[in-house]
Amino acid sequence: MSHTRPAGTDNTGADAKIADAPASWPVERSEDRFRSRLVGMRTDWVRMPGPGGRGTSLAARDYMEHPGAAAALALDDAGRVLLQRQYRHATRHTLWELPAGIIDGEGEGPLATARRELVEEAGLRADTWHELADFFPSPGFSNERIHVFLARGLSEVPAEEIDFERQHEEADLVAEWVPLDEAVGLALAGRLHNGATVIGVLAAHAASREGFTGLREPAEP
Repeated sequence: MSHTRPAGTDNTGADAKIADAPASWPVERSEDRFRSRLVGMRTDWVRMPGPGGRGTSLAARDYMEHPGAAAALALDDAGRVLLQRQYRHATRHTLWELPAGIIDGEGEGPLATARRELVEEAGLRADTWHELADFFPSPGFSNERIHVFLARGLSEVPAEEIDFERQHEEADLVAEWVPLDEAVGLALAGRLHNGATVIGVLAAHAASREGFTGLREPAEP
């Protein structure tokens, strides 16, 4: 009996061939539509393949320029994940999320952002950091990239060492420690909707089955 493999695969396995990679198609011109302190909206006219691969055509693509973000999945010695409820006006929802924030500090990279947000939002620091996942949450609309880190070996930061005052949405944070297995169930039941939270929880659960061995060391630019 013969077995049919998906096109483009061979005996070396998918892991030898499948990996996202940087690429850039020619941009004929660009136009800023909106610009704020952190984000912008831009239209690029991109040279793309024509119908049936014949020639090329020019297509306008609107997208948001975003500095990126980082999240910390804080896992305590009892195997519980820290989730925080926060109001998100764009969605008109309160969402249970990991401590997270935009990469907007001077010279700051993803790991430094995750460390800072864990201190500011949760009053915690971690001895051990690994990268669980990094992803583009909406690649058809934005260049935003989110890094999710696993933070373990947790300890409380004395209040006098925290040079940050919560305000606006962060002033209303509610925190809960949830067993990792239960957090997975919440994600699969559709009770969690924040992308970094869902991806982080599922990735941490998968990594826990191997004792968190093989996780990537966090790399700063």
